[in-house]
Amino acid sequence: MECAFDNLDAAGFLEIWQHFDADDNGYIEGKELDHFFSHMMRKLGPEDEVTEERVQRLKQRFMSAYDVTVDGRLQIQELAMMILPEDENFLLVFRREAPLDNSVDFMKIWRKYDADSSGYISAVELKGFLKDLFQEHGKVVSPSKLDEYTDTMMKIFDRSKDGCLDLNDLARILDLKENFMLQFQMNATSHEERKRDFEKIFNHYDVSQTGALEGVEVDGFVKDMMELVRPSITGPELDKLRAVLLGHCDVNKDGKIQKNELALCLGLKPNKV
Repeated sequence: MECAFDNLDAAGFLEIWQHFDADDNGYIEGKELDHFFSHMMRKLGPEDEVTEERVQRLKQRFMSAYDVTVDGRLQIQELAMMILPEDENFLLVFRREAPLDNSVDFMKIWRKYDADSSGYISAVELKGFLKDLFQEHGKVVSPSKLDEYTDTMMKIFDRSKDGCLDLNDLARILDLKENFMLQFQMNATSHEERKRDFEKIFNHYDVSQTGALEGVEVDGFVKDMMELVRPSITGPELDKLRAVLLGHCDVNKDGKIQKNELALCLGLKPNKV
């Protein structure tokens, strides 16, 4: 499939993304898509007449190939696959076989690269993250290109425009799947329902299978629980909530939440879990 942007670099990609994601909601959709494909048609055939019918045909053709999530809109990674040459596609380093499906794994990455424990990922920390990812993929990137990619990532994903990435910004970059907790009815009344749900929840966050939540396992649990109440929390808020949960549930003060301790916190009798 021919590309209309053969010489596009990261800075040029950023300009296109910001222009067509007019409402800055993280997607190109609806009329934004039509405008983008009209622009693409002019790039592909400057002498050809741009008609609504031809735009829709081009749109269908490209969306069937690149709309991986099949939701009728373009995410940033999907647009990058469509228009960025492979040697310039810095977003490829984030591509996985499947989306990140556990907040514990997400928090492991967050804790590693929030090196100063500020609750945010700075530009310097993001550069370190990108550098490690390029090395993992065996891709050699010059210092100037690494700076360019870091700057572009910040401009695309820093929704608050404060020069830092928060938890939600990183979740967008890493394509973190929907909150695991959303599948459960938190008002389940029967003991059997609560027992069943508790087992699934605990096993999901006990990634190390030690029978206790510790470290980033507690982080992942807190993140998902609190986002049931409020769609987005910041790193500093998560740290405060984590301390509250440990203070309430960590009865033996070992810095972990044992399975029976969490059961008590959730109003379940340990001998019935």
